[in-house]
Amino acid sequence: MPASRIKVIADIGDLVSVFHACDSEVKKKVFMEITKKWCTVEEIEEKYGEEGVDALKYLEKIKLVETQWVTGEQGVKKAYHTYYDLFQINLSLPIIEAAEVIRVVTMSDEEFKGWEEKIIKAIGPSKDIFLGDLVEKMGISQIMLRGLIRRSTRIDIKGMRVEVVK
Repeated sequence: MPASRIKVIADIGDLVSVFHACDSEVKKKVFMEITKKWCTVEEIEEKYGEEGVDALKYLEKIKLVETQWVTGEQGVKKAYHTYYDLFQINLSLPIIEAAEVIRVVTMSDEEFKGWEEKIIKAIGPSKDIFLGDLVEKMGISQIMLRGLIRRSTRIDIKGMRVEVVK
């Protein structure tokens, strides 16, 4: 039996990702499927539709999956499998930051989509912006902004830049 891999959560923003890894029935099913075996995007799409593909992209974005190339009847394809067996949460944070993260985690999908659209609009046509500039434009804390971005499949943080994912 292979050794367990532990995802250590030491950043409050990562906590948002963990809570939303399986926040819908389809995400949960995709996650369970790739825990059992290696699956290609096509297999996930066939079984769970476009929502399943989006779930897989989200799991890849938050780095809960590993990939490998597999050879099948239709040639070489990228396959996905869960990377971690366990989570270890190790956080200390001010209560005000905890409140903002809890807000992002428990936010309805409708409210979240509204925030996501505001962020994309604030980023503008360049499709990327410095994190500090976006915090100022949005008028929200960096913790809340990071939480919203971690929950999104359409926006990502690369270093100190926020970008719209293509």
